[in-house]
Amino acid sequence: MSSELIASKEIDIVIRGGMLVDGTGSARRMGDLAIAGDFIVAVGGNISASDAKVIDARGAIVTPGWIDVHTHLDGQVSWDDTLDPSFSNGVTTLVMGNCGVGFAPCIKGHEQALINMMEGVEDIPGTALAEGIPWGSWESFEEYLDFLDNRAHSMDLVTQLPHSALRLYVMGERALNHEQASPEDIVRMRDLAESAARAGAAGISTSRTVFHRSINGTPIPGTFASIEELIALAEGAAAGGASVFQAIPASSAGEMAVYGGEQFTIDQEMDTFEKIAKASGLPVTFTTIQHPGEPDAWHRVLEISNQKNADGVSLRPQVASRPVGMVLGLSTYHPFTNRRTYVEELADLPVAERAICMRDPETKRRILADSDIERANSGGMQSLAKLFAYSAAALYVMPEGYDYEPTTEMTIGALAASQGKTSLEVIYDYLTEDEGQAFAMFVATNYVDGNLDVVREILTHPHTVLGLSDAGAHVNLICDASSLSTQLLLWGGKRQRGESLPIEFIVEKQTYQNAQLYGLRDRGTLEVGMRADINVIDLDALKVALPVSHGDLPAGGFRLLQEVSGYRATIKSGVITRQCDQDTGARPGRLVRGQRS
Repeated sequence: MSSELIASKEIDIVIRGGMLVDGTGSARRMGDLAIAGDFIVAVGGNISASDAKVIDARGAIVTPGWIDVHTHLDGQVSWDDTLDPSFSNGVTTLVMGNCGVGFAPCIKGHEQALINMMEGVEDIPGTALAEGIPWGSWESFEEYLDFLDNRAHSMDLVTQLPHSALRLYVMGERALNHEQASPEDIVRMRDLAESAARAGAAGISTSRTVFHRSINGTPIPGTFASIEELIALAEGAAAGGASVFQAIPASSAGEMAVYGGEQFTIDQEMDTFEKIAKASGLPVTFTTIQHPGEPDAWHRVLEISNQKNADGVSLRPQVASRPVGMVLGLSTYHPFTNRRTYVEELADLPVAERAICMRDPETKRRILADSDIERANSGGMQSLAKLFAYSAAALYVMPEGYDYEPTTEMTIGALAASQGKTSLEVIYDYLTEDEGQAFAMFVATNYVDGNLDVVREILTHPHTVLGLSDAGAHVNLICDASSLSTQLLLWGGKRQRGESLPIEFIVEKQTYQNAQLYGLRDRGTLEVGMRADINVIDLDALKVALPVSHGDLPAGGFRLLQEVSGYRATIKSGVITRQCDQDTGARPGRLVRGQRS
């Protein structure tokens, strides 16, 4: 926006007296900020505007709105304009279509296959997706974008073309059977990727890990795609103006067996990503976490990324700011989910009543003595129950004010040792307290050493991308969308067990850097002429509550949400969408049709 246009704009909102953390990485500074229409028109100093609405930011920080590049709200955007949990955590722009799964393109008859993929990979209830999505409203990806363009949301939406949906669209049953694409298939997929990008897809995504399976247990289409197919997809997307190639690696945690017994080492996988990036000119962003099975693999990923970026190849490991943890409680998954007495007598009771019944000594004795029984469509639940039951050393209780860098003393194993009980007895007693509202967290990754020192090193690497909130996914198991808020506390000065990070660094990582990766040149910083996407946050009041189960998905589906407080205001394109942690009802968010600049 030109300076002449800015000068002619009448100021609508002044954010007064806040600590400006502008997203550029520059040192914070006190000052006002003015908004006219959709844009920021003045930053810093004392701004006079007699008729403007004033937001009091004294004692608060003022930041760009969060740009979350890893969500799975592809279904939710079609029935929900609020978009929690992202909305209450200050997100003003989200990216969906990650991990190769999504709902377009889709011909009639493929709906259930796409539902099965999303349910299996991202743990979103298939019943909610079947009922909530207006199937038949689109076939092509371009039509899906048009559908989104006609809806208003609390934040802007950025889309990516999902490889699994594209492969199914082109190859049909052959994609579900994991046949290799023919040269004709590859040409068609490349052309469709280019067309999708020209219509507004900001990227293309794929998954190469066998752990991403449809609900029927089979790996999703594209898992075993050839390098020729992947390069063709990237080249097509790049030709259409896309900005990113996103991937879930086969070897994100070190050597990993894939279908047919083949192995991919980190070096081989990074070589694949290098070829994709070189051929297409697109940056490749891919999940990188510390995994107990290969605890030092992340270091090799970052080392290779350094080398390749120095050579002009953009490889961008996508990382999390805290441990990735699976939550268990009576209202979701827990170690007793499939115990015979629980299934036959208690499972259908309201949670509070269930907890009371479970505290009965005789009922407790029977459940603890029971074996698991087979239940229809409960394979994942059974696996989780066993995992929780036998991993007491990585299972942490979650008291009020839970610190995402918990100490060993908070594990079920340590509590069992101190109380002279078995781990199952301790977790049983813990989960049946407080009317069954208690939760515990199985810390799966990023916490091998029992602290966050490795996460800090990963975050500070110059080429990593801050993402992996998984908002909208794993709705009864993982609550990592709140990481966008907890990272301000954890890394912004309140870390108790190690060195923190400058808050300017965390803000830049969550705003400007993500905007640049996805070609969003009009947002991500508090600068004149930028889109007025802004958070005003009282760090002293910032709080993330414990999870609560809500039955608010279509078809009565349940999900875990965490109440967040401390956001004085969230502003999207100059419109206040949240004020004092309350939804204003404004829906200025729209589809962003990406074009690489």
